[in-house]
Order: sequence, then C-alpha cells, then structure tokens
Amino acid sequence: MEVDKNLKSPESNEELEKENHDYNTKDSQTEELLKKKEAELKEVDSQLLRLQADFVNYKKRTEKEKEGLISYGVETIACELLPILDNFERALESQDDKEDGFYKGIDMIKQQLFDTLKNNGLEEIDALNKPFDPNYHHAVVMEESQEHEEGTIIGVLQKGYMIKDKVIRPAMVIVCK
Repeated sequence: MEVDKNLKSPESNEELEKENHDYNTKDSQTEELLKKKEAELKEVDSQLLRLQADFVNYKKRTEKEKEGLISYGVETIACELLPILDNFERALESQDDKEDGFYKGIDMIKQQLFDTLKNNGLEEIDALNKPFDPNYHHAVVMEESQEHEEGTIIGVLQKGYMIKDKVIRPAMVIVCK
C-alpha cells in the first residue's frame, strides 16, 4: 500500500490554519487600508469640487468688479466733460451767423465730444413735452400754461444725462402747473 504523499499530518493542518489566519488578517488589513484610501480620495475630490466652485465665483466677482470700475471711470469722466459740452452748446446758441466757419468748427467739436461720450454709454434724457418724473428731472421753475397739461415739462434749462440705467445728471426743467 502506497501512502499518499499529498496527505499531511495533523501538524501540517495547524500550519495551514495559521497560514489561513495570516492570510485573512492581511486581507482584512488590505480592506481597511482600501477603505481608508477611498475615504481620502472622496475628501480630496470634495475639496477639488469646492476649489473649482470658489474659482468660478472668484472669476465672476472679479469680472463684475472690473466692469464696475470701468463704468465708474466712464461716469467720472462724463461728469467732468458735461459742463464743457454745456459750454459748447451755449457758445453755439449765442452765435448769430450759423453759416460761419468758426460756428461750424465749434459745432463739429461739440458733436465729436458728444459722440465719444455716447459711444461709452452716455444718453441724453428726453424731457421736453414729457411728463415730469422726479427720477429723471429736477424741477426748477413752475409756470402756468394754457397749451400744456399740468405736470408736463415745458422747458429745459439744462440737459440731463444717464449712463445705461443710471442717471448721472437729472435734467433741470420748467414744469407746467
């Protein structure tokens, strides 16, 4: 009778159990390590998403601030140039000879200045024969008139201007009472 060499003695069964135990211990340690690494990965992924969102918000905020600064700069320059534009208009109104070359030159300069401001968002407030609106008009004089309804603007003493939706100078007007 031959003895099977593959059969092991009881001592080797204990060794097998010990190896199995060691293997199971290593396997559970690997699983714990894997779970720990997955948790770290999720945390890093979450941080990355928050960082990306913060960056997008930062980018939007800086763009808005940049537009605000540009708008503020245009508004500041426009406010400083409006009295010059008014003086050009007064000079033109006082001139009798409208065909004179000097008159035409001053008119061209005034128009060029106004066009430059208009290209940067300046708009004239249309006031004459419109209903009085305290958001856009500054009533200086109240006069009676048979031709107009009460509350209608019958004269403009100084033009008003706005940039986009913001009034930078209300129109000084005469209102019918």
